[in-house]
Amino acid sequence: MDSWSCFNVNRWSMVILILINLGLSSVVPGVLGCFPSIFNFGDSLSDTGNLFHTCASDDPSRSCFSPYGDTFFHRPTGRFSDGRLILDFIAESLGLPLLQPYLGVEGKRNISIEEFGNGLNFAVGGATALDASFLREKGVFLVPTNYSLKVQFQWFNDTYSSLCTSSSAATAKCREILSSSLVLVGEIGGNDYNYLFFQRYSLEEVKFFVPLVVQTISSTITELIKLGAKTLIVPGDIPIGCNPLYLKIYENSVRNSENGCLDWLNQFSEYHNKQLQEELERIRARHPYVRIMYADYYNSAMHFFSNASEHFGLTNTMEICLGLKNVTFNEHIKHGVPFFTSCDDPSKYVNWDGLHLTEAAHKLIAMDLLQGSNTSPQTKGLCISKNVATKFLRLD
Repeated sequence: MDSWSCFNVNRWSMVILILINLGLSSVVPGVLGCFPSIFNFGDSLSDTGNLFHTCASDDPSRSCFSPYGDTFFHRPTGRFSDGRLILDFIAESLGLPLLQPYLGVEGKRNISIEEFGNGLNFAVGGATALDASFLREKGVFLVPTNYSLKVQFQWFNDTYSSLCTSSSAATAKCREILSSSLVLVGEIGGNDYNYLFFQRYSLEEVKFFVPLVVQTISSTITELIKLGAKTLIVPGDIPIGCNPLYLKIYENSVRNSENGCLDWLNQFSEYHNKQLQEELERIRARHPYVRIMYADYYNSAMHFFSNASEHFGLTNTMEICLGLKNVTFNEHIKHGVPFFTSCDDPSKYVNWDGLHLTEAAHKLIAMDLLQGSNTSPQTKGLCISKNVATKFLRLD
């Protein structure tokens, strides 16, 4: 069977039925083969190294230092975890190489149309959906970067324009690349809310920003569709009420007696996710031949806090794996003294550093996504490489 055949023969009837039911058989890439590339926008949950290119600055990110990346890469790569991210597992499941950060490629040379065809990652750790200048005007002073979703899309659009508008053939080639690619928009917006909550904005004050965040995501999706995107995954927010950093900040709040999380913060995450899903429905109505899947990171992650030790082997749900050593930046630079210390076995932990998840948790969320149990509509129609799917979908 040739390389375009990602499903074995006895699955064809199921695949065709799914596509007929979705009314997408003529437009969904992956019917005859896997997605050839991925384009991604987001924040630290999917940054594969864009912020890493600021490590030489006077205020480097903690992801520049070990033990970030040690579990899988054995060195820091700019990922905010001990290893791979959800995005990495999606790429592996599709038989694709791990996605290159835009700033890593663009910083070395002009991006060629061939490199563009391999996909790019525009996500940056600390990024917001709303522009940093807007948030600062509203009194949000904790925004550490200017790499908003608008900026990320501008990077994409600048690259697209420089490569794809020189001739009709170039335009057709780029539209073909984008229409056959998998495009992820998010998770994004979580930092907008983080910076507000960290400054102790009230729940009602933070809710004011939700429609603005959702509309920014919606506008970016619409612009990508105009340029040719046909298959998009849009993740929702994770349950921030189970986040150790939030539990510390709001340590006087009453916790859920069963899972130890803060219900009022989780309800806020669900509020954002509901608004986002309703907006995605409106976009689908305007673009019926585009496949837009909502990825329910919230309910995937909530599995950990309800059944962690019983089903997933994640025996530590609320403690942080990463510890901070009492050293200064100068001591670290001059003498190589590690900033951080890691727990003995990150694979038993849900949380890596107080705000981000471990590789083990990322893998389980990715499994949920690829098996279609927490996506709408389900992702089971996605082309998953036969050579890697069986191994990937096991926990060993």
